[in-house]
Amino acid sequence: MLDMQGAGQSTGHQTSDISGSVEGQAITFPAGPAMLHGRLYLPPKQPVAAVVLNGATGVPMGYYQHFAQWLARERQIACLIYDYRDFGKSAARPLRRSDVSMADWCLVDQPAARAAMRQHLPGVPLWIIGHSLGGMTLPLQDGIEDIDRVIGVASGLVHYTEHPWPYQASVRLFWFGIGPVAVRLAGYMPGKTLGLGADLPPNVYWQWRKWCTSKKFFYDEFGATLPQPKWGKVGAPVRLIAFEDDHVTPATSVRKLSGLYGVRHVTHQVISPADHGLKKIGHLGAFARRNSAVWPTLIGVD
Repeated sequence: MLDMQGAGQSTGHQTSDISGSVEGQAITFPAGPAMLHGRLYLPPKQPVAAVVLNGATGVPMGYYQHFAQWLARERQIACLIYDYRDFGKSAARPLRRSDVSMADWCLVDQPAARAAMRQHLPGVPLWIIGHSLGGMTLPLQDGIEDIDRVIGVASGLVHYTEHPWPYQASVRLFWFGIGPVAVRLAGYMPGKTLGLGADLPPNVYWQWRKWCTSKKFFYDEFGATLPQPKWGKVGAPVRLIAFEDDHVTPATSVRKLSGLYGVRHVTHQVISPADHGLKKIGHLGAFARRNSAVWPTLIGVD
């Protein structure tokens, strides 16, 4: 589940479908003891919805900016993108000194982003688009009652044995070989040095590893270190989107996430790149400019 791999690479040439620009405004907002940095993209007219885009592990907010601009310009949808604590623009201390966990990103930072959007756009229907990690833990969070729609993109509960070969070989190395050794030596996950993308706080790596190497993922932690799921109290519709060529989070792993939301709230869609005239999408490519043809499908308007 190497979300961060390839996230810093070029997203390709801009297409005619997404020409023009919408300037986002830089914002900061509190999340526990930290201040997070984000950008808010507003449409020219009153927005029909307000999207908080929760990013994938190790993927900086800049990767999502073209999609956010498209939402604002073409669909009249406001969009907030941001970086989690001790990462990207929200980094405030050396990674070796960071004590932030993946649960902090999910249970503190993501709700804080929703609160920030609510402050800026009260009363506008609130959507969550969660990329990978960004859609995995919403049912565990507080303050979810006013969410109107959830779109999970390549978001699922994946055990390392569920990755296809030969990709699974690199995952096993990441969790059981070079990954743990590198984190112990460096004091953080040196993703840049290892050619895996972004550097990550050490506890983010260790918790990520714990979840992805457990057959029950994080279910054993409910009621102990993690809250119990409570999506039944919300009832907002959830779309979980998988991609045929995603080796990081295969469609079977995306379907496993339905149990957290409750099957009656969830619809599934598996997207083939060829159906949109694309060569590949994979785990990260859905938000790349070169794959903008799939964007209407992501938000359910094609």
